[in-house]
Formats: sequence, C-alpha cells, structure tokens
Amino acid sequence: MSAVSPSVSAPSTPSATGGVGLGPARALARRAFRDARVRTVAFAYLFAVITYIQPVSYRHTYPTVADRLAFAHSFAGNKAIRLFYGEPFDLLTVGGYSAWRVGGTLAIFAAVWGLMAAVRAMRTEEDTGRMELVLAGIVSRRTAYLAGLVAIAAGIVILWLAEFLGSVLAGLPAGPSAYLALATASAMPVFVGVGAVASQLAPTRRMALELGGAFVALALVLRVIADTSSAGWLRYLTPLGWVEELRPFTGARPAVLLLPIAATVLLLAGAAWIARGRDIGTGVLPARDSSEPRLGLLSSSLAQALRGERASLLVWLGGVGAFAFILGVVAKSVSAAGISKSLQQQIEKLGSGSILTPSGYLAFVFIFFVLAVSLFGCAQIGAARHEEAEQRLETLLAMPVGRRRWLGGRLVLAAGGAVAVALAAGLFAWAGATSAGVSISLARMLEAGANCLPVGLLFLGIAALAYAVVPRASAGLAYGLVTVAFLWQLFGSLLGAPTWLVDVTPFAHVGLVPTQSFRVVAAIVMVAIGAVCALVALAVFRRRDLLGA
Repeated sequence: MSAVSPSVSAPSTPSATGGVGLGPARALARRAFRDARVRTVAFAYLFAVITYIQPVSYRHTYPTVADRLAFAHSFAGNKAIRLFYGEPFDLLTVGGYSAWRVGGTLAIFAAVWGLMAAVRAMRTEEDTGRMELVLAGIVSRRTAYLAGLVAIAAGIVILWLAEFLGSVLAGLPAGPSAYLALATASAMPVFVGVGAVASQLAPTRRMALELGGAFVALALVLRVIADTSSAGWLRYLTPLGWVEELRPFTGARPAVLLLPIAATVLLLAGAAWIARGRDIGTGVLPARDSSEPRLGLLSSSLAQALRGERASLLVWLGGVGAFAFILGVVAKSVSAAGISKSLQQQIEKLGSGSILTPSGYLAFVFIFFVLAVSLFGCAQIGAARHEEAEQRLETLLAMPVGRRRWLGGRLVLAAGGAVAVALAAGLFAWAGATSAGVSISLARMLEAGANCLPVGLLFLGIAALAYAVVPRASAGLAYGLVTVAFLWQLFGSLLGAPTWLVDVTPFAHVGLVPTQSFRVVAAIVMVAIGAVCALVALAVFRRRDLLGA
C-alpha cells in the first residue's frame, strides 16, 4: 500500500525585494485598524455631529437673506472670529457658512487624528516591543510600514464618510458635501506623514508626539496669521491653509489638492527612507538615557516626577500662554461688530452673556481654557500610566517608595501644573488685551484663569480613578469623558435639550468670568468630587497589580 502524505502548504517567503505575500500584510493591517477603532469611532462621531449641526443651526438662526447679510457684515473683518475658523468666503449661503465653520474646525481635528494615528502605528509599536516580534518572523519592515499605512487609510475613509453623511443628512447637496469632506480629509495624510517622520526621528512615543505637535502648532499659527492679516499668501505654506484654499461650496479649486498629495508622498517616502537606516527601538535623535548622569530633582518621587514632566509643563505653559495672548489682542475687534440678535441669543444659551465687548468675548473664549486645563490633567495621568507601562515604576517601587506616596506625588504635581497653566491663561490674556488698548482688570483675568481649575481638578480625580481601576483603558476613558462633556456643553443648549440634561456636564456649572461671578458652591462641589475620586484611586492603586503595555 502506498503511503499518502498529507499536503502541507509552504509558508510565505520573502520576495527578492524584501516583501512577503498579502496574507501577513493583510493580517497586520486588520490588527492595526482594530487597535485604533475606539479613536476612529470617536473622531467619526465628532465629524458627523459638527457637520450636521452647523448647517441646521445656520438655517434656524438666519432664515432670511436680511439676517444673513447682517451676519456677513458682522463677521467679514472680525479677527476675533477668524482666529478660530479661518477666512469666510461666502456667508450668505448655507454651504458657504458650513464650509467656513466645518472646514475651519475639523481641519484641526483632522491634523490631530493624523498625527496620533501615525505615531500609534509606528513609534508605539516599537516602544512596546511588538514590532520587534513581528519583524522576527517573515514580515519585512517595508511590509509592516505599508500595512500600518493601509490601516490609517481605512480610518481616513471612515472619517470622510462620517463628514459626508453629516452634511447630506443636514440637507446639503451630495456633490459639494463630498468635496467638503475631501477638503477636510486632505489634511489627514499630510499629518500622517508628519507623524511618520517624527516616529523615525524620536526615540520614544512621547517625543514623537511632541515633535509632531510642534508642527501642528506651527501650521495653526501660520494659518492664523494669514487669516488675521494682509499676509494671505501664508495659507499656501500650511496644510490647514490648503484646506481653506480648496474652497468647498464657494468656487472649488481642486488643483490645490496637488499640494497635500505632494507633501504626503514626500513625507511618507522620507519616513520610509529614514526607517531603513536605523535600528528598531531607536530614533535618529539621541535618547535621554545616553546623556551624562544628572542628579538634580531626584530627592523624592515628587521631585523625580517634576524632572520627567518639566519639558511637557513648559510646552503647555508656552502654548496656552501664546494662545491666550493672541485672544487678548484680538478681543478689541469684537467691540464694534454688529452681531445679530439671533446669534447673540444662541451664544447666550452657553451662559457667556454678550460678546459685543472685549470682556464678554474673553469670558466666552475662556471656556476653551477650561477644556485645556482638563486635558492637561488627563495628560498627566497618561504620563503616570506610561511610566508604569514601560516598567520604570516597578523599579522605582522596589526602592523605599510607597505606592500611595508615588501616585499622591503625581496628583500633587498635576494639580500644581493645572494651577500654573490656568493662571498663565489669565495673565497672558490680560497682557494681550492691555497691549491692544483694552482696559481690563488683571485681578479679574487671574480670577478667570482660576475659574478653569474646578472642572480641571474634577477630571483629574476622575482620570486618576480610571487609572487605578482600569489602567490600560484609563487614557481613552479620561479623554473621552472630557470631550463628550465639552461637546455637550457647546451643542446641548443649541439643540434645545432640557435644562436638567444640559446641566449634566460640569462645564455647564462654570460662571464665565469676567462677565459673570465665580460660582463658589459649584466649584467646591466639583473640587470635592475630584478629591474623593483621587482618594479612592489611592486606595485602589495600593492593592492592584502593576500592568505593562
């Protein structure tokens, strides 16, 4: 009897060019897409909601041509508004207004998403050691790189679809809606390229995010200067300006798409070229552990935390201070703006009162600094989680350092940093307003800065509790809660939701100083809740196991 040997399929082998079959690449792309699904879904929801709300709100607020003409005259040269959304090209039509508000807002979110997606798919995989395991098999570095880009491209398509559906459901025509979504999405691959290059240059995920974040900030500053001055040509030097120049609903310029396409190809090709010349787990820039030993700020766990976070704290102080100074400078331009009564009523729903005066405008925009302080607290807890994930905390706790002492020190540092960031916002906003000739009290602006703290400390405590209970999901939970609470404050009232439902968000209980009084009782309650969450976090963290990445 002849023996029949079972058929065994040969494993995929690398090709002559260093690649492998589609099977491993497809599997890597699916896994990368699955790992980023929470972030992608959250951004898709944000894109759809903002895109839907803007045209619906515009039709409701400005139903007649006369209302729209008054609105257009009010904002035509208003630098304080153009600072946020860019230059408006047509405010008399629903489509033109939507392109201004949606494109100006979502382009920034698109830049952030692209940067985070690239760093997550490239640098984070190396930091956790997973990429080294993948490359130990039959997968080449080029295949892993392309698989990550394919997963990111799928995310871009989903975000484009979310914005497109939001526009169509709001009653805008399908063709121009698709072009508006394309204009916004055109910023994503550019900043994916920025994140890819930063991931090759930086030796750590955090440094890659800082490098990429600096580029995002530079792109935003260039766009702001172009939109608030006579140097409109600067829009062609920033991807955020290219989104404006595509002109959806206001005379499309599809040729401008050549700029983001060329920039994306150059950045991604440059990142691939750099990747071929370096070792896995390293970066072009030297790592901090290769420098000469320095013993400063090592006397305690709190001092050690300050040493590790001082660069990040300086970035937060500089960024918030610069933005606050710009807002103070442009606050004077709203004093003569004939904002229509209907728009004034919509803004008053947010609790800021009139924005026809510089102080009223500053009170309105300071809600964004409340958001910034809240995000700062989440970032500090994220840094603590990163220290645990990299197993540095395990080494530290092997010394005579208690768990509660370590986490308590991180919370004290985060609270102190929040105070510094909040007061910097008030101080620099006052300096900017004063330099523009606005008479406003320094004490009241410092109070406006301190007004950012109750909500920030509340979310700091909640983030600490999430870190103690579910450390791996803590960052997503913390940032998600802050984002949902802030968006509900902005859009809940505009959508006509019941007051009791709008009041669920902590942002609804902030008295917007300097036009309103500081809400002492609400502040005490929020700080108390945050403190209770922090105490529970200390108790839980003392008993749970340390977890890696």
